[in-house]
Amino acid sequence: MLAVDDLAVSYGAVHAVRGLSLTVATGEIVALLGANGAGKSSTLNAVMGLVPAASGRVEFAGQSVSGLAPERIVRLGMTLTPEGRHVFPNLSVDENLALGAATRNERRAIEATRAEVFELFPVLAERRTQLAGTLSGGEQQMLAIGRSLMSVPKLLLLDEPSLGLAPQIVDLIFDLIARLRTRGLTILLVEQSVDRALEIADRGYVLRNGQLAMAGRAGELRASTGVERAYMGLADV
Repeated sequence: MLAVDDLAVSYGAVHAVRGLSLTVATGEIVALLGANGAGKSSTLNAVMGLVPAASGRVEFAGQSVSGLAPERIVRLGMTLTPEGRHVFPNLSVDENLALGAATRNERRAIEATRAEVFELFPVLAERRTQLAGTLSGGEQQMLAIGRSLMSVPKLLLLDEPSLGLAPQIVDLIFDLIARLRTRGLTILLVEQSVDRALEIADRGYVLRNGQLAMAGRAGELRASTGVERAYMGLADV
């Protein structure tokens, strides 16, 4: 479904991602792992067209999306739930969800999707008229994911969904991610919690200093000492 080939992302003289290639097959959860500053978020942002790639190619569902605007990529069926949630604090839960469906115009279908989001997140249904800025951190994360689901994506990019959340809320978020896969959603997951990510992922890629350090099946990566070495910035992983 997703193929990234020889991707490079730079911010001025800083090379955030260098020569990265990865794939995500339909129905998979693939984890993108690495220490802070390893290039994970830059990779997702480049895939979504939010930052320009210095070089390389991104294909989604057999079509090149390199250089396309994020809105066009969303219409093709890929969306991003960003790190830090970035809900609109002065808008209600309902209004935030409506923004997630901005690329759609079938009112009945949008309402059906909203009902599905409320089924996944009953607390959002209870708080649908509440301002997003008054929600707890966990509720805001649910809203951010729900907003992404409103575009009915085929591929969901999740950037640090457990960041800053209490352990019991993290459990709920990871249970939800696993449920989304059973509903047919393909997921590329960036996550600092390596063990939790690899518990639900099929495969994983480990970045170190913007470059691929390791790749393999989730079980293989969990058993490897190389993942820890990559997080510590050590070579020869």
